[in-house]
This record gives sequence, C-alpha cells and structure tokens, in this order.
Amino acid sequence: MGRVKSQAKAIAGKRKRIKPDSFDFTVLFVVLTLMLFGIVMIFSASYYTTMTSEKYKFDMFYFLKRQSAWVVLGTVAMIFTMNVPYIVWRRLSLVAYWLSNFFLILLPFIGIEAGGQKRWIGVGMLQFQPSEFTKLALVLYLSHYIVNHRMELAKLKGFLRALVVLLIPVALISISNFSSALLILLMGLTMLFIGSPRIWYFVVAAAGVIPLGAIAVIFFPYRLSRIRIWLDPWSDPTDKGFQTIQGLYAVASGGIFGLGLGQSRQKTFVPESHNDIIFAIICEELGIIGAALIIILFAVLIWRGIKIAMNAKDTYGTLMATGITSVIAFQAIINIGVVTNTIPNTGQPLPFVSYGGTSLLFLTIMIGLLLNISRYQKE
Repeated sequence: MGRVKSQAKAIAGKRKRIKPDSFDFTVLFVVLTLMLFGIVMIFSASYYTTMTSEKYKFDMFYFLKRQSAWVVLGTVAMIFTMNVPYIVWRRLSLVAYWLSNFFLILLPFIGIEAGGQKRWIGVGMLQFQPSEFTKLALVLYLSHYIVNHRMELAKLKGFLRALVVLLIPVALISISNFSSALLILLMGLTMLFIGSPRIWYFVVAAAGVIPLGAIAVIFFPYRLSRIRIWLDPWSDPTDKGFQTIQGLYAVASGGIFGLGLGQSRQKTFVPESHNDIIFAIICEELGIIGAALIIILFAVLIWRGIKIAMNAKDTYGTLMATGITSVIAFQAIINIGVVTNTIPNTGQPLPFVSYGGTSLLFLTIMIGLLLNISRYQKE
C-alpha cells in the first residue's frame, strides 16, 4: 500500500514538476536572432537615405544606432520580466488595463500627429504608442478576467461581458489605428476561444462585430481608399499605390538568392523601407531563401509559444502564452500579407525586425513573460 502511495505521489509530482532554473532556450534564440537580423536589415535599408539627408545629419548609422539601443533595452526588459514570477504581473493587470485605456482616451487630444493620424504620446523627450502598451495590458488582464469568470463564460451573458472587456480598448484604438485594433481583437478572440471554446458564442459575437467593423471602414474615406488601392494599386501609381507597387517590385526582383546584402535598388523608392515594408527589402536582397528563413523562424517561435501554452502550470499561464503567441503570429502574418499585397496596407511592423522602439520594447517584455511561463511547466 505504501509503495502504491509513493508511486502516486511521484506521478503527481512529475506532472506538476517546476523547473524554475530552466526556460525555453529556443524562444530566446529565435528572438535574439530576429532582433540582430533586424539591426542588419535596418542598416541595409536605411544607410543610403540617412547618409544623403541633412535631416539625419548625414549619419549612415542613424537608425542602426537607435535600433541597437532599443535592442539592448528590450533585452534587459526581457531578462527582468523572465525572472519575476508572472503571478506578480497578474496583480498589476487591472491597473495596466485601465491605464492603457486612459492613454487611449487622451490620444485624440494630446497625441502627436504623424501621417494624418495621432498614434503617439510624448512623455518628456520620449514618445510611445499606447496601442503597443494595450497589447501587453490586455494579455495580462483578459487572462486574469477569464480565469476569475470561467464558470460565467459558460453562459452567453458571461461571454458577452468578457467581450466588452476586450471591445473597450479595441474601440478606443480604432479611432486612430484600425489595423492595431483589428490585431488586438484577433488576439483577444483567440484567448476567449481558449477560455470558452463555444463556437456559436463567436458566431453571435461576429454578427455584432462585423457590421461595426464595416461601418468603421465605410464612414472613414481614407480606410475605404486603402481597400481600393489594395484591389488596384496601379490606379494611383504615383501616390497612394506607390509604396505597394515599389514593394512588389522589390519582392519580385530578388529572385531565389537575392541581389545581395546592401544591394537593394528599391530602398531608394520605397518610403520608410526600414520600417513596415522591410520584408520587401529582405526579399530583394536575400531572395526567396532569405524570406523563407525569416518565415521559418517565426513558425518556430509560434510553435514553441503554443507548446508553452499547452504545458503551462495553470490556466492563467496558458491564456497569457496564448495571447502573446497569437499577437506575434497575427502581426507577422499581417505584415508579410501587406508587403505581398495579399491584404490591404495596415502599417503593422514586422515583429523584432522592423525599426521601432515602442513596438520592440513591449514585444520583448511579452517574450520575457513567455519565457517566465516556460520556467514553470507541467512535465
């Protein structure tokens, strides 16, 4: 009898074995590789513009130095969040959620305008995008909400309440950044599906959300214009369709092996080639092989994220890992889809690769949380 009990305890212990000194090295390796590769490609895509422009003080390393600084800061933030038990972040989730909503409410009034949209808030000499903070805050709080209301989510009324928690920041973001709102909506719906996998609830939700999304596009002419340009970029090749066309030229001219690192011709035509459209420069300089390697790295990262979610020690960890993995997956898919003109232009950066401090910082914080979850896995 004693032997049976000891075996039962051993099995139970093995199932819930915690390995606080270990983490998913594959995730760390992939993320560091993407960030370092991003630095190289940002320099390759931007050096000609910066060395010939007074705006950048003729400094060919202008964007390289700034992105390198953000990579260092992001790595430090990732290590920090990786080593703080994620239960600590759960206690801060409600504050983070409402703080992100507060920033989003302020955005139309005090936001910094760029490209006709107010997406940035200035804090002293720093600027950040509240939508990037919202991704992190919503991952933390929606996971907490689902865990605390798991029984209520079994009923439609409870599910709709959880949907309201998601739609508040989505609605606020959609005012100035429809693509980020869509990205966060997809992330949140994925988390809700894991927390309450009842298909017909999502059918009911879609019946309400899709018409609202259609209204948000139809009543804002610039959004409708993006769809028209997506369908036929050559209808306005010198203005609204210019970036799409030049990006497609870059993708097509790369061939299998590419023109060689630093040899892109289209980077002098593509606006902000080091930013959202950087995948086109990767295709041009490194060809199909280089582009495929980047896609493989993202596929590995997503696969490991799913594994971490499946083996998390508790439901909160599972939901957090699901949210983090899904936002990276959807953002990468959207960015590559835009470059290849598979979907309308949205302005989403390629995770860890495109230039951008706010995006990189919050992505690395989320990766730190994912690595933290991986340290406490069921066997």
